[in-house]
Amino acid sequence: MISTEALTKYIQQCMPDASVSVTDRTGTMDHFSVRVVSDAFQGKSLLDRHRLVYEALAEPMKDGRIHALEIKAEIKTTT
Repeated sequence: MISTEALTKYIQQCMPDASVSVTDRTGTMDHFSVRVVSDAFQGKSLLDRHRLVYEALAEPMKDGRIHALEIKAEIKTTT
């Protein structure tokens, strides 16, 4: 199990500017939906954006704290 706060920290360590929202999908603290908005995704394909998120979460993915992960990786837009 891993907390939503810990997941946010993992992502923000790799992408400090990221806006991150995490949802525990099942209440078991191992199935998550994450939405990440970052300038780090600029010029990257959707697959490359997902890879960046997976790289940020490599440790908890490898040790089993994250069993399932749904990713929305969006480029930060200026308004």
